[in-house]
Parts: sequence; structure tokens; C-alpha cells
Amino acid sequence: MNKQNKKTEGDINSTPLREKWDNGHDPETKSWLEDDNRYFLHQSMSTPCLDVLTSCDGASFSNLRGKKYYDFHGNNVHQLGYAHPWLKEALLSQLNTLPFSPRRYTNKAAITFAKKIASLCPGDLNRVLMTPNGSSAVSIALKIARGVTGRFKVISFWDSFHGANLDAIGVGGESVFRDKMGPLVPGVERVPGPAAYRGIFAGQPEKHLEYIEYVIEKERDIGALLAETIRNTDVQVPDKSFWQGVRRLCNKHGILLILDEIPIALGRTGKMFAFEHFDMEPDILCLGKGLGGGLFPQACIVTRDRFNIFQDVSLGHYTHEKSPLGAVVASTVLQIIEDDKILEKVEAGEKYMRARLTAMQQRFYSIGDIRGIGMLWGVELVKNRQTKEKATGEAEKVMYECLKNGLSFKISGGNVLQLSPALTITTEELKDALDILENSLEAIGG
Repeated sequence: MNKQNKKTEGDINSTPLREKWDNGHDPETKSWLEDDNRYFLHQSMSTPCLDVLTSCDGASFSNLRGKKYYDFHGNNVHQLGYAHPWLKEALLSQLNTLPFSPRRYTNKAAITFAKKIASLCPGDLNRVLMTPNGSSAVSIALKIARGVTGRFKVISFWDSFHGANLDAIGVGGESVFRDKMGPLVPGVERVPGPAAYRGIFAGQPEKHLEYIEYVIEKERDIGALLAETIRNTDVQVPDKSFWQGVRRLCNKHGILLILDEIPIALGRTGKMFAFEHFDMEPDILCLGKGLGGGLFPQACIVTRDRFNIFQDVSLGHYTHEKSPLGAVVASTVLQIIEDDKILEKVEAGEKYMRARLTAMQQRFYSIGDIRGIGMLWGVELVKNRQTKEKATGEAEKVMYECLKNGLSFKISGGNVLQLSPALTITTEELKDALDILENSLEAIGG
């Protein structure tokens, strides 16, 4: 592997800009980064690291020198920002009483969480299984679909992400996770995902649905359709008619609809769950990331009462199957979203972000498209608005200019600036962060 391929940021390969960034660190930071590079197994999108962090609070984190970055990425765990005092208090209280609950026993924290999440879900979505991470939640969802339908085939979308476990990458749509992995989950049929700006079905939900049904009828024995309700990485918000059409197709053909909302639920889109925007509901819902409040790894699935038919099968026989720590944090996350009226804050934040990003698009020719919902936005940079040629080099320049000035985010698809701030970010902080973005776009020539 050559040096060029070793260093990546998102799916943007390193350039002299990365080398310049690395060389700009102070000796202490360089030393820690060298140790990190030496002892951790290298992998795409994680190695080498950008900086060394020492603290985090609210909408930002800080490095060894005390430099603060607004975090517009957060691995999607930061709906409530970092180090929320209520979450820390709840975790410490549980830690001092019952930090672990072995299998075959239950606990009040786990039961309270299950009752709460079920109460928030519509219809008969009342059955819960807790898992230690999102990939495991997807695994359980696939098991349920096989057990209920008796079919193992799955439809998923190209470019989708459903976790990094072997079965999750087998159904996922990003090739970077499947390279060199050999045989994976059999029976996966991938179709293009919904996209409004580019793609063969852009702006044509009817044709897209027609193609999905074509695949269903050709395969004949599809058991599940697995998808992100709204694609998180490059922010694709489908038309309402698309998801309602998918729901009808699943009903017609006896297919279970699995919605992966691991990165986008819990208020990110302005609703507790993203599917609420589309007046439909899944058969299985996968949740995670923000469920642990950035303090504890916690995920779960929620499914229908009538699918409670696996008494003789171990669907998710995990060591931390009913973690009291994860459960109390998750319950507190849900309570904070309600008590602090986070959904109302997101509505106001969406209006501000839409207005600012629209103004930037009018000002800078390199912005080909802006798209988003709630506090999840994508800014797609192009070399030419007519040809839509991706401006990958320009995207990386903007990223490093923003990092230099204290704004961190990820690039997706090579040219999409994905902006995902904490939902608790203040108006002043949000303005400051978007000022950094606008000034960075100006600095590279727009």
C-alpha cells in the first residue's frame, strides 16, 4: 500500500493539504499521534488521526492545546451534545447501584427503557431487544425477517451503511467495507437508493418504485427490505410518495420493512423517528448511536408484537443484553428530548441552516446542491453546475480550512460536506460555525 492510499479523510484521499496539516502540529501532539499510528490497527477512514482530544462539552471538543472545534460530525452520537449533566448524573447513579445485570435476570432500568421506547413508537411496535451496537441491531433485524418470512433474501440500497460487522457489510452498499472480505451474506439484491440531485432515478420516485417491484418479482422470495429512512452520509431525503410506495410493495409481497435509523433518529430530523415524516411505519426499527448519549454504547431494535415468536431461538444473546448502564442513559436521552423540547429547537435550527446555506449557494458557484432536514444537511460541491462534476479537491480544501478555524465535519461521496451539529447547539454557536464554513468557501475561491 502506498503512502497516498494510507491516509484518507472520509473517502477523500490525502493530498499535500493533509501533509501540511500533520506538519502543523506541536511536538507533544505529534508524539501522541505517532504512538496512535504505531499501536492501533490501521483502517480506512480512521487512520491516521487528525488530532488528539482532551475534553468535550456541549457542541464542541478541544485538543491538547485547548483549541476548540465545533463538532458537526460526532459519529452521530451527539444529539444532546457532549457531557450532558443529566446523562452523567444518571449514569453515575446507576453505576453506584447496579452496574451490570447478567443474562436470565432483568432490572428496572432495562424495563423502564423498553416501556418508554415502545410508548413512543406507533401501532404494535412494542417488542424490544437491546444490543451493544448498531451493527448488532441490524443483525437481529435480519434474523427476525428470516424467521418470520422463511426467506433469506434482502433488498438494500447501494451506498447505504448498516454497520461494520461481517453480516452488516454483506447487506450494506458501501464498497470500502467489503473490499478483500470474500464471500458475504448470500441473497442480497442491491438497488439504487433514492437521490434527488444525481442518479438514474433522481426526481422519479415512480420509476424507482417500478424498478424495486421488478426486482422483487424477478427474485420472488425476498424476505426483507433494509434501508436508511434518510441516508445519513450524503444526506438523501426521499420523497414522501417513495416511502409510502415502498410500504405498499412490502405489504403486497409479504416483505418485512427494516428501517435503519441508527444515526438519524432521536430528533435529528425534527421528529423522534425519521419515518414519522413519511406517514408510514416499519416492521422493524433499528436505533443506536445517540441512544447512548455519547456516554455509553447502546442500541436496540423495536418490532411488532406478532413477531414475538422466537422463544426457542437466541436472537441477541449478548453479554450486555440488558445493560442497566445503557438502559438508564437511553431512558434519560429520551426524557431530555421531551423535557427540553429538543424537537422545537431543531425546527428553529433547520430554518436557520436552510436560510444560511441557501444564501451560500447563491453566493458560491461551487455549491451545486444543498439538501437537508432538521439538523442534518449536505452541501454538494461541483466544478460545474450544468455537468455536476464533483469538486473533490475543493471539498478537501474547504474541510482543512474549516478545521484550521475550528469546525469539524466529514466529507461523503468525495464532494459532500455533511453537517450534523449537536441538537443542543446555541444560536450563537451555530452562527459562528456557519461563519467559519462561509469564510472557508470564500478563502478557497468559492
